[in-house]
Amino acid sequence: QVQLVESGGGLVQAGDSLRLSCAASGRTFSGYRMGWFRQAPGKEREFVAGITWSRGSTWYTDSVKGRFTISRDNDKNTVYLQMNNLKPEDTAVYYCAAAQGTSYTRSTASYGYWGQGTRLTVSS
Repeated sequence: QVQLVESGGGLVQAGDSLRLSCAASGRTFSGYRMGWFRQAPGKEREFVAGITWSRGSTWYTDSVKGRFTISRDNDKNTVYLQMNNLKPEDTAVYYCAAAQGTSYTRSTASYGYWGQGTRLTVSS
């Protein structure tokens, strides 16, 4: 059974950096894609960044390009989201997600496994 556990959220100030982690277990993730999503209060969950486990190909939503970097450590079975120059509008609960396949999808419906989320608050 796939299990995803996020960590690393917290309260930071605008302009700060933070790294989120997602520990993945339960199977071999070769041939999977991993994604980070976020959900702000009163808003729908939205795609942030994705990575293919085997090749490490990445894709991002426009609002985080140049500020966020998704990566994975195969040995640790962990996916990271490095977030730099954080803005108040980045405030949200951040979720890690996994799905079979390597297409560069962004929809929540295309990911079948989800973590419990970690909260990030960015103060101005």
